[in-house]
Amino acid sequence: MLETRALRSSIAGTQILRGADLIVEQGTTVGLVGRNGAGKTTFMRSVMGILPPDGGEIHVDGTDVTREPAHTRAAMGIGYMPEDRRLIPEFTVEQNILLPLNALGEEIERARLDWVYDLMPEIGRFADRKAMSLSGGQQKLVALGRALIVGRKLLLLDEPFEGVAPALAQRLIEVIGKLRGEGLSVLLSESDHVHSADLVDGLYVIERGEIEKKTATAA
Repeated sequence: MLETRALRSSIAGTQILRGADLIVEQGTTVGLVGRNGAGKTTFMRSVMGILPPDGGEIHVDGTDVTREPAHTRAAMGIGYMPEDRRLIPEFTVEQNILLPLNALGEEIERARLDWVYDLMPEIGRFADRKAMSLSGGQQKLVALGRALIVGRKLLLLDEPFEGVAPALAQRLIEVIGKLRGEGLSVLLSESDHVHSADLVDGLYVIERGEIEKKTATAA
């Protein structure tokens, strides 16, 4: 579902990714582990087209998207949950979740929205509340819901457990675990392997912009 080959990316002239190779097979959950500053977010942003790569290739479901603009990802069924959530504070929960569809000019599919709310009933209960009124952990759930509204094939979850209370971290683990039964492919990053140990089918470690594949794990 996702394959990067020798991916290289820079920020302000400083090379961050140094030939990153990674594969996420269809229907699997893969972890990308590395300390802060190792290149996890740069990798995610490069795959999403937010940061144009300097070289290498990005293939999604067999299609080369290396030079495609960022907005094409959502139309391809790719959902992205950034580390810092990036919600619009003045928008309601539901408005934030539906934002990718509105940006694409696509019709809102009520069944998909209901599926998101069934998966995470807690965000359905405060669908009309402003995002600014939620806790950081609740905002993480909303950001995941926004990724899921378009992420029918592939999800990129950047540090989903970072900065949330243990109870909400456990809730995120439960929700991400349920996605396995939906046939979704998931790439999630962490600074360590604590939360995702029982979630992932395979594991990569990133250090100084280089990625090394580790022994696959069975969730």
